[in-house]
Amino acid sequence: MGKALYRKYRSRKLSDIVGQSHVTDLLSSALKTNRISHAYLFTGPRGTGKTSIARILAHEINNLPYNDESTHLDIIEIDAASNNGVDDIRDLRERVQLAPSSATKKIYIIDEVHMLSKPAFNALLKTLEEPPEHVVFILATTDVDKLPETIVSRTQRYTFHKASTEDIIINLKRIAAAEKIIIDDEALQLIAEHSDGSFRDSVSLLDQLNGLADSTISAATVENSLGLVPSNVIVQLANATRDGKFDEVLSILNQLETSGHQASITSSQLVSYIVRNALDYPGLLKIVTDLLDVPKSLRPNSSLLAILGVYTADKPTKLMKSAIPAKGIIDLENKALEPHPKDDIRLAEKTPEPQKNTINTTKNTNESADTDLDWQMILDSAKKSSIGLQSILHKCSHKITDTKNIVIYTRNEFYRKKLESPKQIQSLHKTLKDVTGTEWQIELIGSVAPPKDSALAAITDMMGGGEEIILEDDT
Repeated sequence: MGKALYRKYRSRKLSDIVGQSHVTDLLSSALKTNRISHAYLFTGPRGTGKTSIARILAHEINNLPYNDESTHLDIIEIDAASNNGVDDIRDLRERVQLAPSSATKKIYIIDEVHMLSKPAFNALLKTLEEPPEHVVFILATTDVDKLPETIVSRTQRYTFHKASTEDIIINLKRIAAAEKIIIDDEALQLIAEHSDGSFRDSVSLLDQLNGLADSTISAATVENSLGLVPSNVIVQLANATRDGKFDEVLSILNQLETSGHQASITSSQLVSYIVRNALDYPGLLKIVTDLLDVPKSLRPNSSLLAILGVYTADKPTKLMKSAIPAKGIIDLENKALEPHPKDDIRLAEKTPEPQKNTINTTKNTNESADTDLDWQMILDSAKKSSIGLQSILHKCSHKITDTKNIVIYTRNEFYRKKLESPKQIQSLHKTLKDVTGTEWQIELIGSVAPPKDSALAAITDMMGGGEEIILEDDT
């Protein structure tokens, strides 16, 4: 049975350690000058080398050779997860009084020390306060916040960092070369990105993939093994979200769900891509925090759809939904139509209607041109009953067809479905009645209001629909 790669290529000397030079340099200097502390504390994420360095340090303090098979009576490892009682520590206190059998120092490595009980910590504290000269303690933990300050203050603390992607790749290339594993750079990058800064996890994954691949380990091999979404699909999803293309976002998410991809993994990949390419997607940074919460949701697929859907719905549409044939050209700055010579299109000019004063003529930027409601008053009233309702209505426009009928344009189907939910539609009826004193018949339309400009209205009607073009700075 072959040895696992992470054990086979575990570092044997401080100089072999990759990515923790801020720790190894200090320890090496202390060893050279014989300034050995009575207690060390190694803290940091899992898989960053705390236990490996503790073992190396223990052997180098005693000038002993180190390998996986070597054992020594004067180097004792204790797992605090299974030896966390006060009796275990009291037994340790008695044993530390015994002199080393053959080495210079008797060294105790206590792994996951934060798992000790409170009485056990109290017992350990007495030993750390007045340790025998021949004893060195090396404590290691992934959760330093659970350690009493009295313990931390009596140790030399070294904080380990998550390994960088570059350091993990360097380490993987070294192992792949030694094992004659053929792996491409894109696959190495994926392994490094999905190892959560852990050297051990990255090497374990390489070991696993080496057993699956027939020849070269490719990016596709890594993606299939980890259940990742193909990188090109993540790019498409990010672009569609940035550009406000909700239909495309919905299609991609439906396909991913059908193919069995987990929304929690999709959101994690999307976050990584957005952060790595922040200059190209500055607007998407506002949803990163929400995306990070998707794995915690009871319905991650719905959460991911809602986050991306709300963002795309908030984006003004840059192009007509229906493609415009070569019969006419729209000047995006002036919205003017230049008719093709072969076309005889008569565009009726809009006749201004006298302004009504039935309720209030204060206009909001979201309000239709022929509306006589004070929409801002509607928004303020809606906020009192439901912030969610106010948020949706703020994105809508409206049109009154007669004294008791109102059409609300929700810009897209996503907001229409949210507004027609029993809770929101009931709140909307109440809000309209509270402000106007009238019971209204409400019609919800999942698109933008027809263009106000007569030329654009004629084009839209001729082309079978479309949205008014809105210009804004690209984010």
